[in-house]
Amino acid sequence: MAGGSAIRGSRVGAGPMGEAERGESAPRKTVSYYCAHGHHTTPSFAVEANVPSQWDCPRCGLPASLDCDNPPPPPRNEPYKTHLAYVKERRSDEEAREILHDALTALRNRRKRGEVIY
Repeated sequence: MAGGSAIRGSRVGAGPMGEAERGESAPRKTVSYYCAHGHHTTPSFAVEANVPSQWDCPRCGLPASLDCDNPPPPPRNEPYKTHLAYVKERRSDEEAREILHDALTALRNRRKRGEVIY
């Protein structure tokens, strides 16, 4: 038996629930946001808070705006590029052949001198 004097169903810091214990909550206002998929979200903000112009839709993750007729378009995601794709953007095929030729020549010369053994 653990903790014979503990009161069941309570935890440290637990107390009576209600406005009297916690104080009055700040005045709130709800704001409607609309995403491109037609989802409607209504988060609540404090009355004196600055309301953001965009909000992430909790259902689909797209950006949502205050205008129900003109929701923001989905963001354009760039596909993942490999290292080779970035190299091909910077180098032409002729430059690539020249660099490969120089690297192979240097490697063959090192092998002739005995610096590289495999």
